[in-house]
Amino acid sequence: MDDRWTRLSELAVHGANVQPGQIVLVSAEIGQEEMAREVAAAAYRRGAKFVDVGYFDPFVKRARIEHANPDTLEFVPDWYGERMLEHAAGKGSRVTLTGVTANGVLDDLDGALVGRDHLPYLKEVPKIVGERSTNWCIIACPHPEWAKLVYPELGDEAAAERLWQELEHVLRLDEPDPGAAWEERMAVLTESARRLTERAFDAVHLSGPGTDLTVGMLPTHKWWSADFQTADGLRHFPNLPTEEVFTTPDPLRTEGYVASTKPLVLRDGTIIRGLRVRFEGGVAVDVDADEHADAIRAQLAVDDGALRLGELALVDRQGRIGPLGTVFYNTLLDENAASHIALGNGFPFLVDEAEVGRVNTSDTHIDFMIGSPELEVDGITVGGDRVPVLRAGDWRI
Repeated sequence: MDDRWTRLSELAVHGANVQPGQIVLVSAEIGQEEMAREVAAAAYRRGAKFVDVGYFDPFVKRARIEHANPDTLEFVPDWYGERMLEHAAGKGSRVTLTGVTANGVLDDLDGALVGRDHLPYLKEVPKIVGERSTNWCIIACPHPEWAKLVYPELGDEAAAERLWQELEHVLRLDEPDPGAAWEERMAVLTESARRLTERAFDAVHLSGPGTDLTVGMLPTHKWWSADFQTADGLRHFPNLPTEEVFTTPDPLRTEGYVASTKPLVLRDGTIIRGLRVRFEGGVAVDVDADEHADAIRAQLAVDDGALRLGELALVDRQGRIGPLGTVFYNTLLDENAASHIALGNGFPFLVDEAEVGRVNTSDTHIDFMIGSPELEVDGITVGGDRVPVLRAGDWRI
């Protein structure tokens, strides 16, 4: 088991491309201590100057929702964000561990109150991502509680082992050289992004069960894979695993309706099932869900930009996550199993400088999955012609 943690942590710092002399922020939850310690060791082996590990405790959040004055739930001390901004100004590196550690700890609370407390998310993160000031990586971290949620039909030990095995597979840790395996996959994803960028579609239409959505594109929009460079040119992989190509749309030109095809799990572990959103003039005018609709509405009340699109991402069926058929109840995994959109902040680096001011801005960014084998994706040219892009998960361009 120790070797598993070592290999996983080495992949994390490889994805973030930690550099000698950098300060590394590691964000984790209580229950992820073993992985956090291994990441710290791996970062120091690469020459990190200092590793700062911060832990979020979902049980402390529960205590706040239960007992604090409801009017204070949106408050976050300034030093939380200042710490992030100062670290970014120093061009540090970030590793974030993701995965369930306390299944259902907030489920019996008032969802509207839970949604008002955005922690562990910080509003400074979209700014840092948009400025590309840090090299970073979000990576999956197994935990027994997560395993029980994903495989309820298995016993605890069998579930934990199954989670490890599936994560090792989708993270390519079952390859002799995981780093080289990711280089190969990134090349394929980057080529798909290049082909989409060349088409310069005016809009993208998505249709499938519960979905009929037209997303307008900004004229200079680009598609990227999760193969990033900082503003200073330092390459890194922000998400591992990753199977998507994505862009930032025109926030004023989304029309129609969309239904989620997988549960959305908020950063505090709240599970939103059956999410449905209707757009008019780019604005999400109706947001509903089968479960915890009040929690997602509360999160989207942060600002006006939270009700507009900041991202459109397409996922083919050639990756490793989707074919498993596993619902991981984790956005990092599930969004890379299926095409998705994100409400909230967009990516200014995906348009030319003259159009940066048109990219959506918000203090939040919430991805949810809309892809399925039935989803059909068409590009719409400036002249109004329709071009098939995805059918049954296969590229048509």
